[in-house]
Formats: sequence, C-alpha cells, structure tokens
Amino acid sequence: MSYAPFDWIDDEARRRAAAGLVRTLRPRAAETELLDLASNDYLGLSRNPEVTAAAAAAARTWGAGATGSRLVTGSTALHAALEHELAAFCGFEAALVFSSGYAANLAALTALTGHDSLIVSDAGNHASIVDGCRLSRAATAVVPHADPEAVRKALRTHGGRALAVTDSVFSVDGDAAPLAGLAGVCREAGAPLVVDDAHGLGVLGEGGRGALAAAGLAGGEGIVATLTLSKSLGSQGGAVLGPARVIRHLVNTARTFIFDTGLAPAAAGAALGALRLLRREPERAERAGEVALELHGRLVAAGLTAVRPDAAVVSVRAPSAESAVRWAADCRAAGLAVGCFRPPSVPDGISRLRLTARADLTQEQIGAAVDTILTTAPLPVS
Repeated sequence: MSYAPFDWIDDEARRRAAAGLVRTLRPRAAETELLDLASNDYLGLSRNPEVTAAAAAAARTWGAGATGSRLVTGSTALHAALEHELAAFCGFEAALVFSSGYAANLAALTALTGHDSLIVSDAGNHASIVDGCRLSRAATAVVPHADPEAVRKALRTHGGRALAVTDSVFSVDGDAAPLAGLAGVCREAGAPLVVDDAHGLGVLGEGGRGALAAAGLAGGEGIVATLTLSKSLGSQGGAVLGPARVIRHLVNTARTFIFDTGLAPAAAGAALGALRLLRREPERAERAGEVALELHGRLVAAGLTAVRPDAAVVSVRAPSAESAVRWAADCRAAGLAVGCFRPPSVPDGISRLRLTARADLTQEQIGAAVDTILTTAPLPVS
C-alpha cells in the first residue's frame, strides 16, 4: 500500500468546500479604489503621514528588526518610551509590549495562572484568549456571554487561585462586556479581571483611552488589560498593562515575551507616533463611534438585522455561510471591502458581514457603503 501521509488534508478540504467554509488569501495592492470597511484601522492612522514617518524614522535609527528577544537585544529606548506613554495614556501603572496582541493574551493568561488555577472565560472571547486558556494548564470554565452572575458562580466553585477574562468589546457583534459588573464579582472573590481591550482602545473612553478608562477601572489593583497596537493605532504588536508587580512578573515568566523576538522598531515607532497623534486629536475616537452608529441606524432602518454597536464594529447578519460569502464578494465587486465572519470564527454559528467604522470616513463614503450593502443584500430589504 502506498504511503500517503497527507491524504487526510484533501478529505478535510472537501468537507470545508461542501460547507462553504473555504478561506483563501487575497494579497492587496498598495493602492486600491476599494472603500475599506474590512480592516481594523478604526482611526484611519495606518497611512497617516505622521505615523508612517515615525515608522520610517524608527527603522532608520534602530534598524529593520529588533535583532533578538526583549531580554537579550530586542529592547530599545523606543520600546521603553512606548510602554511608558501607553501606560500613562490608558491609566495604568506599567505596560509591557509584545510582538502581537495574540502573544500578549497568551502571556497574561499563562503567566498569571497555573495547573492549580481556574480561569473563567466568556463564551464570546477571542481565539487568542481561548488558546491562552488552553496553554495555561489551568482549569477553564466557559460561562455564558456577558453574564457576571455566571462568573460569580464559577469563581465560587474554586477555592484556589482564579481569574476572569473577557474581551472589552467582542469582535463578532461589537457589543461591550459589562465591565463594572464583572469587576465587582471579581473583587468579591479576590480574583483579578483580565480584559482584552483590543477593540476599545482608541474608540471608547475619554479621548480613546479605552473601555477600562470609560468604566472607571483603569489602574485598579486587580485589573489587567491586554491590547493590540494594530487596530486604532494602525501599527503592529500588543501590550499588557497593569500593576508594576504584574508587569515585572511577566518579564520573568511569560514565555511569549522571554522567547520571542521583540517588536520591530518600525512598528514600535508607528504605534508611538499614533498614540501621540491621538492625544492631540482626541476627537478621532468620538468620530469612530458616531460613524458606527450611523452605519447601524441606516442599515436597520432599511430592514437589515444588525447589532447596535458599542464601539466601532458593526455586525450585519446573513442567512447562511454561503450567502455571507457571496454578499461580501458582491460588495467587493461593487467597490466595497467588508469582513465576512462565519463558522468556526463565530461561536453562535450565525454568519455575518462585519463592518469597520473608521473615523476618517466622509458622509459621502458612508452613504456609498450603505447603498452597496443594501443593493447586494441576499434577502429582500423592506
């Protein structure tokens, strides 16, 4: 019998195709006529001249790469400045920068728990949180979405070290977590609350300081935030923010910090440039939220089903995975790029178009986007 070690891959591919779940890469050109409502560039900073100039200056000064892990040669004065300013902006004592937001979540969850710990995780949490739970060796209790009482009950089942973890804004529907309620439950149990603020930074809170600042929880002794630099700040990388002793602990124990090459200087420079720009132009944060609400209101008024956004993510439901893919493709053919979420990316199995509300969208662009979505919709619009 012939040896065919990867025949199972073909079987898996056929099953994905039959279910309409095939994913493909689509390299984009540097310049495009597509109106972009698919990226996470909430504040429109990824191509801002000041931000790209900061990236270029950092590369010229520090080189193309970090050259090593942060504990060897990968830390620069630029990384330190970014950590200092990021912590101050978001209202935390200290910060630690990672090569991605994914790595930051893995670090926080694996370094702050262990085999004798319990993690209580929201059912709607991002895949990076799910993987952090798996790698932590801790017991994990997955609780119903946005339910502080379920978190309370889960924490009561464990007598040892425990923590709760949640997205601040959930990437599928764009709804916000009940952070005040969750923080209260965690205080009662003496457990920390870890919040992934990837979709809150730059959009929520005064001047875009994030969901925890908006909830009055930033800098709390039992509060740890993780975030990405690749959304509102238009760059690349991630960070963990919290009490200084937590950050020192991560430096000494977090494997995705110790054994990973440091964030490239260009990315650190761009993130720092974007952060400084946001401090000068806080109105960008408010504008992103206004655009999201306008998109939602116009789509719902036309008869589509969309979840009211709490930040800058607008989720529009599709009748099936196949129709969602076709809808997104039809939008693209008409000049509009939108996200397409379908299983297994969506925990509830409901496929959606995912729209990014950007602060730099004009009223004309908002109108064009709404018109395109409506004219390509797979179901009749009332």
